[in-house]
Amino acid sequence: MTATGYAPGRTLPLRVEFVRQFRRRRTMVMFGLLAALPWILVIAFQFGPNNNRGGTGLRISDLAMEGGLNFAAFALSVSASFLLMVAVALFCGDTVASEANWSSLRYLLAAPIPRDRLLRQKLIVALAYSAAAVTVVPVMAVLAGTLAFGWNDVRVPGTGEVIAALDVLPKFGIVILYAMVTNLVVASLAFLLSVSTDSPLGAVGGAVGLVIVSTILQAVEALGGLREFLPTFWNTAWLDALAPVPDYSGMIKGTAIAVTYAAVLLAFAFRRFRRKDVVS
Repeated sequence: MTATGYAPGRTLPLRVEFVRQFRRRRTMVMFGLLAALPWILVIAFQFGPNNNRGGTGLRISDLAMEGGLNFAAFALSVSASFLLMVAVALFCGDTVASEANWSSLRYLLAAPIPRDRLLRQKLIVALAYSAAAVTVVPVMAVLAGTLAFGWNDVRVPGTGEVIAALDVLPKFGIVILYAMVTNLVVASLAFLLSVSTDSPLGAVGGAVGLVIVSTILQAVEALGGLREFLPTFWNTAWLDALAPVPDYSGMIKGTAIAVTYAAVLLAFAFRRFRRKDVVS
């Protein structure tokens, strides 16, 4: 028998959870850091020695000052391997573990909020903030790079070929979307650890540790084709999308690997939380 007026589907609205998470200090600090990174890089390029080279064999760093989109590609390449991953791990690993750490999780469930709904609402908000974090760096980098270096056509790393900026812009949207997808592995593992521990730092650190271990194993050539199944192996496949003749095969494989890992890890997270004895 349920209490009069009790509607499980109206508990913990997304709007409430979005506001609660937005007011957290870690949210403000992380977005501030991500938004400031492109401007810090601009200053570094402006005051550093000009080492631009001509011809072929160009690295992505050699082309950062060629224009807004080239600079954005460089900013994404240097941030995706660690900073963006830490941001995603923070938003997804802290969301449930922090409630347990503050001893407020049991009060949320006593409200009563159904366990699956509580987890779903927190997951949606955590993924939304993670997607925003991944988007902030390249978007802000386009703005900062355009103001500092102009809106020019894009030169391709390696070959030095030039592509019209307006032709690259839609591809850059695909690149940002792919960066979100590859970070689903970090997000789902952090979320699983978040429902398994009362320590937010442990959940975030565990997800970051996975990426570090995967990156190390990726360099072990003795593993051969097995390396393709590592969650970080296809993270840089987005570079192929910016080529004069785009190659999306690596991105398709990376998407399949990331979605598979994420589905399995999130299934374990919900299963774990349904059976967990919440005492904090």
